[in-house]
Formats: sequence, structure tokens, C-alpha cells
Amino acid sequence: MIKTLGGRRLGVTSSHKRSLMRNMAVSLFLHERVETTIMKAKELRPYAEKLITHAKNGKHFMVRKEIHNRVAYKKLFDVLATRYQDRKGGYTRVHRMGRRMGDNAETGLISLVQ
Repeated sequence: MIKTLGGRRLGVTSSHKRSLMRNMAVSLFLHERVETTIMKAKELRPYAEKLITHAKNGKHFMVRKEIHNRVAYKKLFDVLATRYQDRKGGYTRVHRMGRRMGDNAETGLISLVQ
């Protein structure tokens, strides 16, 4: 029997999901908020928080392996890592926004905590 391990499927392949998480994390770091579906926001939360924790601990290689955007990489280390230096976790927050008009999917806003 095949068990679903490792999070939500999101209806895409594993490589597509990895690219989706990378792109959404870059957008989150650059704009400090992303509007998306609730399921994608819940899947993005631990991914982004691990990257912020790696940046706080100075693990440049671990972050560079995932983030390929130079501007987001620089902002992550210069701005966000110093902002959350004394915080132990919980860098993101998910707000529910309502339902999307086209397909009635529940949308939400994931944002960085100040």
C-alpha cells in the first residue's frame, strides 16, 4: 500500500512542486507577502521558515542550493536574517482571504511577521 509521505501533492509532480516552492519562496522574500491558495500557503510555510533559519545560522550553501535569485538571496541574509535573529521560529503567518471567483478555491495571504 502506497502512503502519502512528505506533505501535500498539490496535483503536480515532485519536480514541479519543488520549482513552485522555490518560486513562491523568492516572491515571499522579495515582497514579504504572497496571495495564493490555502493549501499552497500551508505547504510554503515550513519551506520558507527553514530557509530563514538557515540564513540566521549563516549556512550560505544550504540557502543558495534552494534560492537562485540573487536579489532575494541578498535580502534574505541582509534584512530578514537580522530581523529574526532573536526569534526562535514562526516567521510567517497565513490569513484566509475567501474564495476565488473562477474555481471557488479557498485563497489566503501568507506574509512575513514583523
